[in-house]
Amino acid sequence: MSKLFSSLALGQLNLQNRIIIAPMCQYSADNGKATDWHTIHLGNLALSGAGLLIIEATAVTPEGRISYGDLGLWDTETEEALGTTLRAIRAHSPMPIGLQLAHAGRKASTAKPWDGGAALSPDDENGWQVVAPSDIPFLPGNPTPESLTIDGIEDIKQAFVDATHRAARLGIDVIELHGAHGYLVHQFLSPLSNQRDDDYGGSHENRMRLGLEIFEAVRDAFPTEKPVGFRISASDWVEGGWDLDQSLTFARELEKRGCDFIHVSSGGLHPDQNIPVGPNYQVPFAHRIKAETGLTTIAVGLITEPEQAEAIIGTGQADAVALARGILYDPRWPWHAAAKLGATVTPANQYLRCQPHTLKELFK
Repeated sequence: MSKLFSSLALGQLNLQNRIIIAPMCQYSADNGKATDWHTIHLGNLALSGAGLLIIEATAVTPEGRISYGDLGLWDTETEEALGTTLRAIRAHSPMPIGLQLAHAGRKASTAKPWDGGAALSPDDENGWQVVAPSDIPFLPGNPTPESLTIDGIEDIKQAFVDATHRAARLGIDVIELHGAHGYLVHQFLSPLSNQRDDDYGGSHENRMRLGLEIFEAVRDAFPTEKPVGFRISASDWVEGGWDLDQSLTFARELEKRGCDFIHVSSGGLHPDQNIPVGPNYQVPFAHRIKAETGLTTIAVGLITEPEQAEAIIGTGQADAVALARGILYDPRWPWHAAAKLGATVTPANQYLRCQPHTLKELFK
């Protein structure tokens, strides 16, 4: 029996298989509001046969967006717009839906990637003043971020709580907190971007403080039977930066606080990162965190082949695999993986007749 297509429990939520659709920004929102693009895009992925769909990084404040096209969940309008999309998806797919809550910090206020993705100044019509742990820009020449005050930190924590309440009202099944890829929580974690001298900077304990406080607040605000997890960058890939040993300490602290899973990525914090990109390049991080903490662990990054994913799960390197670009390229990746691995998927009734004659046992 395929290990990739065995069930997986995230807290009290049972997934049909261990294929996770990773959150992928679409830069297609209207002032934070989900649009027809999100309905089409997410609806397509919700028919893929994966075990869980996680919606893209969703900003908890307007200033927390990566770009002016990012999805948000900070007021009634953004909540209602996302609700419209979710109702359309749920009418035709039983797939559990997660939501990644995020704040981009100093990497906010950018153009859309297809327009170059450059940082926008506060006086640009699509830009705003960015904030960070310290007044250090992401790239030389970028607008200088404002260093957050304690009151500013408290406001952001409350924004995560408020967005969590909105997510709960929308019936979201899973929350993933974004602590990776150089965004605000990661900026607090890394000594390369956090040079504060208060309770949120300096020591490893202090640099972890914001991420752990946000997790505790969100866990308290979300229904107890529903899972809350965390996405991290396990390494900055820069000397003197955040690394795997620090990630292990952070993961242990999350586990103590009832974290249901950890999604292990890397990089994104510093332009000098030197990443040895290749198949499975981040899997060893997930493997060690799983082995040393016991947390349910999701591996991600250039996992493209069914046999590759099966080996990761079958050898115990991770509990699940997340697909991003690969499932955009092939939105039926789980179907094709099931066919190769002798497993089954549950399609929409409208697709039952497409089962190839040579694969009569693919659909169940």
